[in-house]
Amino acid sequence: MQIHVIVGLVLTASAVWSWSAGAQGNAESGEEVFRKCRACHQVGLTAKNLVGPMLNDIVGRKAASIEGFKYSPVNQDAGAKGLVWTEENLSKYLDNPAAFMPQNRMAFPGLKDEQDRKDVIEYLKKFTKK
Repeated sequence: MQIHVIVGLVLTASAVWSWSAGAQGNAESGEEVFRKCRACHQVGLTAKNLVGPMLNDIVGRKAASIEGFKYSPVNQDAGAKGLVWTEENLSKYLDNPAAFMPQNRMAFPGLKDEQDRKDVIEYLKKFTKK
C-alpha cells in the first residue's frame, strides 16, 4: 500500500516539475526559434536595422522607438499611444502580428506554439540592458 503512495507522490511531483519547467521560457531553445526571425531582425552587439528593426532592448521598450527605423503608421500610432513591448504584449504580437496590430508591415504569420513564444522572448531578454 505504501508503494502506491510513494509512486503517486513521485508522479505528482514529476508532473508539477514538467508543468513549471514549461511555464518559463528557455533562452537556448529561443535562440533556435529566433532563426525564423533573422531574415528581418538582428540582436547582439553588432545588431542593426534590416527589413525590421534590431531587437536589442525590445522587452520593456516602447513601440516604434528605434531611431532611424521607418515604422508603419499603425506601429508609430501604437507607440504614440504608449504601447510597451512587455512579455505579455510580445507574446500576443508574436502569436499573430496581423491580429494584434492590423496593417503593420511585418509579413510574418506568427509563432503559434506558446512555448516557442516564451522561449524566443526569454532569448530576447538576453539582449536587454538591466
